[in-house]
Amino acid sequence: MRIKWYGTATLLLESGDTRILIDPYLKKLNPSLYRIPLEEARTAQAIFITHPHLDHFADVGEVTDGTVIPVFVSENGIRLAEKMKQDTDGMIPYAINEEIRIGSFIIHTYHSRHCVFDVATVLRVALAPRTWLHAIPCIKLIHSALKYKLQDDVFALHISDGEKSVVVLGSAGLDENVTYPQGADLMVFPYQGRSRMHKYMERFLEAFRPKKVMADHFDDAFPPLTHRENVEKFVPAVKKYLPDAEAFVPQEGEWYEV
Repeated sequence: MRIKWYGTATLLLESGDTRILIDPYLKKLNPSLYRIPLEEARTAQAIFITHPHLDHFADVGEVTDGTVIPVFVSENGIRLAEKMKQDTDGMIPYAINEEIRIGSFIIHTYHSRHCVFDVATVLRVALAPRTWLHAIPCIKLIHSALKYKLQDDVFALHISDGEKSVVVLGSAGLDENVTYPQGADLMVFPYQGRSRMHKYMERFLEAFRPKKVMADHFDDAFPPLTHRENVEKFVPAVKKYLPDAEAFVPQEGEWYEV
């Protein structure tokens, strides 16, 4: 199995002849970021949405345009898509504690939660000169983002091909009442949304205890509300908490073996 990061939370996983795409986002709010090569993305046999937020779900229609790729998303996501006048014909509702088979992949769904921004993160954005210099775009962005309201429909995905396994977290939140699968060959961790994220992620390392950890979602996906996160402490923090685990920060558009 191998994995490619397209920026923000967008991932392409491949095993044999099977590909699945996760959380496609075209980054139109920051065109300077890496662009998803749509021809490659459309080779996926299925798309999975970890949660129906703007930067995970809003662009799925453009990705699937002219294709018959099924999109697995929560029932709330389908209702939101209908409200936004998106084509929902190819959308398939899925829920917590399901097992879905796509080619050589088996996808198990677990209940997760969205990251709760801490006070330091909120103040950093609110007091940043960039926020005030671009107040009108900022207000428009918040208005757009608020249209995508969650209803506790955030998924953690455990993806296996029978030989290797990957855990994908769409957001840095946990359900403390869920026993998550441990020992995955790779965990993809969204490194944004909290101050001192290198310390905050210790609870995730303990819950999943993966063999390898990859950061994602650390880019400047929707300025002026975001900025590129400093990932210098990511690898040392993983190694400190799980000395036997590997950790890396990926480059956009490059394949990595799981």
